[in-house]
Parts: sequence; structure tokens; C-alpha cells
Amino acid sequence: MKYRDYYKILGIAPDAEPGEIKRAFRKLARKYHPDINASPEAEAMFKDVNEAYEVLKDPERRAAYDQLGKPGPGSHDGFRPPPGWEGGFEFTGGGPEGAEAFSDFFESLFRRRGQPFGGPGADQHARLQLDIEDAYRGATRVLTLRVPQAAADGSVHLQDRSITVHVPKGILEGQHIRLPGQGMAPLGGGGPGDLFLEVSFAPHPVYRADGRDLYLDLPVAPWEAALGGKVMMPTPDGKVALTVPANARSGQKLRLKGKGLPGTPPGDIYATLRIVNPKVTTEEARRVFEQMAREVPFNPRAGIGG
Repeated sequence: MKYRDYYKILGIAPDAEPGEIKRAFRKLARKYHPDINASPEAEAMFKDVNEAYEVLKDPERRAAYDQLGKPGPGSHDGFRPPPGWEGGFEFTGGGPEGAEAFSDFFESLFRRRGQPFGGPGADQHARLQLDIEDAYRGATRVLTLRVPQAAADGSVHLQDRSITVHVPKGILEGQHIRLPGQGMAPLGGGGPGDLFLEVSFAPHPVYRADGRDLYLDLPVAPWEAALGGKVMMPTPDGKVALTVPANARSGQKLRLKGKGLPGTPPGDIYATLRIVNPKVTTEEARRVFEQMAREVPFNPRAGIGG
């Protein structure tokens, strides 16, 4: 069964007010009405617009539809209602050709005659953005979600809800944190669903994460690259001494084993060397470089015939 995004069909936001829904419907109904628009796709669009309006104009239907949540990318064509879903609605008019004009999606969710409304609430999905340091050490975050709520008078409004999230040490980008019972509350009977938080990492000024491994560009001075030795390198757990081999080249990658994101086994840190030349701003610095030019035989363009 194919998922139908009714908000997208009407061109409105999920938090649109009832007046906005009605105006959007009237505008699109006039645009695609078969008596006005003779294009091949007009009839199908007219049916879609009517179906979307039938759901979103009714507070109870709209709240139930919002409980479903939007499926992830690539799952629209294989959409299935969550376990325990109970429609409890009867279609009673509207639409250009009566009930037969509506999709299987609508029929499956809103025409289950004789079934009591209730059952468990739907699971919800959200994204949680963390710093890499949060995943390295573990953290506690307070997440604020805006969720649709059905009031006693049947109106639907968005309500802010704050949830404390404990981030486990070593969590990876793309993994999910499950919070049981923190999903959508049911409209009647049953318990709430679960909340699933997909973890993403905020852009970091130093590190790039790939699984449990961390990557960074490490600037080194020309003499550090030429002579080798220990240089101080940052890690999420503090600075460590990294051994640079003599005659290191720009772009060379060095590995710091076991210092990446925690796990079994932990990840590594890979430092790509970037040789940075100092600015020559004093006469003494100029004399040093002139002496190097005279005494160090080196042609950086030898490999290209320069």
C-alpha cells in the first residue's frame, strides 16, 4: 500500500490551521475540477485533493493520521499501518464519485466499520544531533518535540513536550536510541508508542567521523615533517603525543590506534599531515630560509620535469 502525504497534496504545513486547510482545498479544487481543467492528470489530482481534505478537515481523522508518522525514505510504496492500528472511521460523503473515489490507503485506515477506536499509540521518529564529544563520553540531553494533540472539543493543536535523553557512550551516527512509552499517545485506550531517535553528528571544526574512526587534518611545520619527532595532537579525550616519522610528506596519513569512538573494539584516529609554511616577516627568518635554499639541495618540481 502506498503512503499518502495529505499535507503535501494540499501544499500546507503539518501545523496548518483549519482555515488554511479549507482555503488550500478550495483553491486546488477549482484548479483541478474536471469541468474547468481538461488536462489528463486533472481528474486524478482532483480526487487526491478531495481525499486529503476529507482527512485533514476532520479533527479526529487528522489526529489519527498524524499518529501514523511519516515513513522514512524509500518506504512509501511498502507502507503498512503500525501494529494494533484501529481506524474506527466511516466515510460519509464528499469526493467527486463517493467513497469509491478514494485510495486503498484511505480505505485501509478510515473505513473499518464496527471496530472500536483505540489501541496503542503509534511510534514516533525524530533526529537527535550530537557533538562527537557526546558520543565519546556519553551525555544527557533535553529534547523538545512538537506533537499534535487532540483537545476535548475535537480541535488539534501542537504541544511542546520535553524529554530527557541519556546518550550512551560510544553511540554511532545513524544508530537509534529507543525511548519506550515516549511516542504518540493514543486517542483512546492502550498505551503510548515508543520514540526512536536517529543520531547524527553536528559538523565539527576538527574531526570527521566514519563509523568508530575519527579523521582530522594535522598541521605540521616544515622542520617537524623533515626531522620527525613528537608533536601534540588533539583527541576528544585530550592531547596526545603523536610520532611523526622523519621526511614525512604532506598528505601522509598516520594512525593513532584505539583513540577513536569507544566500542569493542574502539575506533582509531587517522591524522593526515598538512605541511604549513611560516610567514617570513623578519630579517632573521629570511636569512634562515635563504641559508636553507643555499645549503639544502631540493627541487620540489623534479617529479614533473621542472
